[in-house]
Amino acid sequence: MSEHRRRMREAGYRPIQVWVPDTRSKNFSDEAQRQSALVAEADRHEAIHEWIDDVSVSWDEE
Repeated sequence: MSEHRRRMREAGYRPIQVWVPDTRSKNFSDEAQRQSALVAEADRHEAIHEWIDDVSVSWDEE
């Protein structure tokens, strides 16, 4: 493994650490369902999204 890392560094890469949800966790399913329900309701909040778009400033405009 150290040889592979050395070659990758020489090629201009660097290692990073990425944290992802643990799908084996007992809370994962509940949280996934909670977030899915929020996404499913997003269309019901169209007026809020339109207001956010209206008051937001594009980064290109600054």
